Amino acid sequence: METSQKGQPWSTTEVRATVQSYLNMLQQELAGQRYNKAACRQLLFQQLNGIRSPASIEFKHCNISAVMRLLGYPHIKGYQPRFNFQSLLMEEVESQLQQCQALEAIVQFAVTQPAVEYLAPAFDTVQQEPPKRTPKAAEPTATYALHSAAKRDYLAQEARNRSLGLAGEKFVLAYEQWQLEKQGLHKLASRVEHVAESLGDGLGFDVRSFDLHGKEKLIEVKTTSFAKETPFFVTRNELQVSQQESSRFHLYRLYDFRKRPQLFDLPGAIDSHCQLDAQSYRASF
Repeated sequence: METSQKGQPWSTTEVRATVQSYLNMLQQELAGQRYNKAACRQLLFQQLNGIRSPASIEFKHCNISAVMRLLGYPHIKGYQPRFNFQSLLMEEVESQLQQCQALEAIVQFAVTQPAVEYLAPAFDTVQQEPPKRTPKAAEPTATYALHSAAKRDYLAQEARNRSLGLAGEKFVLAYEQWQLEKQGLHKLASRVEHVAESLGDGLGFDVRSFDLHGKEKLIEVKTTSFAKETPFFVTRNELQVSQQESSRFHLYRLYDFRKRPQLFDLPGAIDSHCQLDAQSYRASF
């Protein structure tokens, strides 16, 4: 049985209802429908006969976010993944995902739909602090998830969405120009360049910009429509450039792009900020 923060056992019935509540909220979020987390949590609280506190229900929803990440799905914004869960929760999420064709269709559309370029974005509140590192899932759990029948590659599909990636790069280009322009650095602003378009995308970065002292910045842009904590993918070339050019390299993670674009900056070597997990191998003869 699953256990809550206080060590009290969760029954299969409780876990089933909590997963169902989470997946319903996720469907609404990805479909662009308004919903109220507190109201959904209160409804679940009543379903569970008041045995589970709202705080323990929220914590369980964060556990479900962790399972969703392991299975390659987006998770609900605001429910940061927490990986200290047991097998019952994983099994219940798997079971419900395999029966939820409506969610699959919504997620598939969300990761493949074209993105619209922002013409006059509000940049004042765009930059945020990066998320804190979270403990990884226990190795048996992570390995099990890799071979799950419910495993999908939705986040990888979104990463290959060229329309979204290009819109994100242009957003960062405009943001960098705005940063320099507002300080009166018009000449530097005019030199900011979308090198992924002008020179090609094999450089290991997308935008060449400058800081307020005129020092060059090499910016790699990673864009998602989903939550701040959503994992992203880097190439070996991008990793090497970040290590070799660590004093100039910046990875801008742009998130919640379709609704309220925000970003955080990871300066220097990518592996100094993130846990890197191998996803594929090239086979050759």
